[in-house]
Amino acid sequence: MRILGIVPARGGSKGIPRKNLADVCGKPLIAYSIETGRQLLADGTLARCIVSTDDDEIAACARALGADVPFLRPAAAATDTAKALAYVLHALETLEPQDGAYDAVMLLQPTSPIRNAAVIAEAVWRMAAGQSDSLISCYREEYINELVMYDPQADGTLIPRNPLHNKGVRRQEHGPAMVRNGALYVTRTPYLKATGSLVCDRPVLLEMSKLDSIDVDAPDDLVLLRAVMCK
Repeated sequence: MRILGIVPARGGSKGIPRKNLADVCGKPLIAYSIETGRQLLADGTLARCIVSTDDDEIAACARALGADVPFLRPAAAATDTAKALAYVLHALETLEPQDGAYDAVMLLQPTSPIRNAAVIAEAVWRMAAGQSDSLISCYREEYINELVMYDPQADGTLIPRNPLHNKGVRRQEHGPAMVRNGALYVTRTPYLKATGSLVCDRPVLLEMSKLDSIDVDAPDDLVLLRAVMCK
């Protein structure tokens, strides 16, 4: 497949301001996803890999790291409520007229920086050889159970997600399950354009360890990532 890699990095992160530029082991967080993209370019898995950002500082940092930053993302595709589809379609609409059609798109989100390029390449080969329209990375959760999940309320109470929450919980009856971790998405372009979805109903699996599945959304996640990566 001819695949376009996209490292998405908007400037307006709220949980951790300027999150994509946060220092992790002496490098900005975005550097790790850029490095993975360059490895996948070198081995032929990707035809092109770009950084999609709306932010001049992030664009300058990415270019200094050797990344391809062919444009600034429009503001409408960089809001808190904008879906990934917006910046993916913008990239395709901008690049395909000059590059030719891409068979698939790969997302390398900076917030999930721990990846193995060789493992990704093998998983993409499996996807290309099969019929599935997408590939996602997941970790195995040995115990996952809606009976112990609650939604917090403004008054400090909890509402159970399942009305049977207090009927007894046996660990052996629940799990394991594969949990999507956000480190990798690959989607065939025709499926993406036709459905507006990144993940099909039967995606190919790339399994990662739970420890490698840190997704940086809150300050505590950044502390944990540094503890794991900066050994």
